[in-house]
This record gives sequence, C-alpha cells and structure tokens, in this order.
Amino acid sequence: MIGFTGNTLDRADGLRHDPEAFAAAAGDWRARLLKLDGLLPEVSDDGRLAWTTLADLPDDAQLILLGLDEGRPHFAAYLPGFRPSTAPAMRSPALMTMLASLAPGEAAIYAAARSLIDWHARHGFCANCGTATAVIRAGWARQCPNCAAEHFPRVDPVVIMIAEHDGRALLGRGKNWPAGRYSALAGFLEPGESIEEAVAREIHEEAGVHVNDVRYVASQPWPFPSSLMMACVATAADDAITLDTNELEDAIWVPRDTVRAVLAGEPGPFLAPPPYAIAHTLLMEWAKG
Repeated sequence: MIGFTGNTLDRADGLRHDPEAFAAAAGDWRARLLKLDGLLPEVSDDGRLAWTTLADLPDDAQLILLGLDEGRPHFAAYLPGFRPSTAPAMRSPALMTMLASLAPGEAAIYAAARSLIDWHARHGFCANCGTATAVIRAGWARQCPNCAAEHFPRVDPVVIMIAEHDGRALLGRGKNWPAGRYSALAGFLEPGESIEEAVAREIHEEAGVHVNDVRYVASQPWPFPSSLMMACVATAADDAITLDTNELEDAIWVPRDTVRAVLAGEPGPFLAPPPYAIAHTLLMEWAKG
C-alpha cells in the first residue's frame, strides 16, 4: 500500500454539515482524541497512533472531526494561535522514524490531521477581506463573519516522475538530503498546466532533458504540509543532462537492474527513498519493467 493512503475512518461528510449531529459526536463518551505534540504524532509502545479521550481536550481547543469507526467519533484538536514549525523541522529524523512504524492506514489518519491543523494555523484570515475567520463544518472549513466567504483546506498538486532512457531511470539529489539519497524529480503544477505538461517542464527545467509519452502511475497525499503527489514515468529523447543547480545537487542515470538491487537492500550508487514515499513506489513499479 502507498504511504499515507488507506484511511479506515468514515469521513462522515453529512455530519460535517449538521451542527447538532456534530455536537452529539463531540459529546459521545466513546469519542477518541488523537494525541499530538504540535504536529508530531505520539505513538504507543507498539508503534501505533496514540489516542485519548475528550477529557484531555484543552479548554480553548477546537475539534476537527477526522471520521467515524463503526460510529465511534475520532477527533484531532486545533489550538488557536498555534504556529507550525519552520520548514527544516517539518520532517525531522524522529518523525521519519515514527512514520516508518505506523501501519499505512494509521499514517493516512495522521496525514489528514496534520494537514488540517497546519491549514487552520496558516489560514486564519479571510483571503477576500482580511477579517479573522471562524472554524465551521466540523473543522473542514472556515467562514468569514464579515463577508461570509467560505474557505476550504487547500491541496497543492505536485508531479513526481522518472524519465527513462535505454533501460535507465533519471534520479536526482536535492540539497541537504541524507548522504547518498537520490529520488524521482518533482515539482508543483502551475496554473493552466496539465499533469503531462508539468512533468515535461519540470524534468527539462531541473535536468535539461526533453521527454514525451508521459504515463500516470499512482498518487499519494503528502502532509508536508498538504500536497497531492502524482507519480508518472516519461520517455526521454536523449540522456544529456544539463543540471539546474538551484533545484538539484546532482542527477544520474541508473540502470533497471541496479534500481532493483538497491530496492532489495543491496549496496549501490544511491540510497533509495523511504518506503512510505511514493517515489519508492514509483521506483518499484518502474523496476518491474
């Protein structure tokens, strides 16, 4: 299963639109509250997400309904005034270790909670008139009391891709990555651009390689802070690399057999992306041929 997918909770959209039903869910003695340290998940001794009761809800917290499990409400808490960590701390080694221990479905629940809390923290004012907004729809929207505009959690589309040429995959290395780490190239879609056009543009901008025949493989939510990664493979017209050093530290062509060996745990010329990242899934699918 692709990392951060497989959420087992019923998102209960109808309940989000029913204030009375939401209040009843918040008063349900069975309700569970996700334990977080800021945006970091707390985990139990067996590596599972840690939950508590609503009795531990801070007085000024606002509930976000994550969903229902056989009718049992599950919530996260947003604390007004909370500010997310700066970018370098968003994906610490400690967080990566915790994510590796979570079952895929639990990672998906955490991803939803993290993205929503981060969005509330960053979007407390109306983009239309600048007035402070209020949480509505069980934590899945905000509304302006001045102009009545409604604002919904944003998801940023990102293409992540491999260019292939003569049985080799183009992999890149970002600045400040762990030693030896190489991965698929990636970049945000721009307004007025298709997935296929974004794949071709990003590969050419970052590595100077022209591609065609773009094929979609799979997608993944990525909660850092809230992206949708769309994985693709494209065919390169040639293998000449012209590196944009503002984007990448290095880029290399890696034969399929070498990719297979590295994914199998054998030593090789690069360190593969972690299994919960869709870049890992993309490499695995490409390595199958």
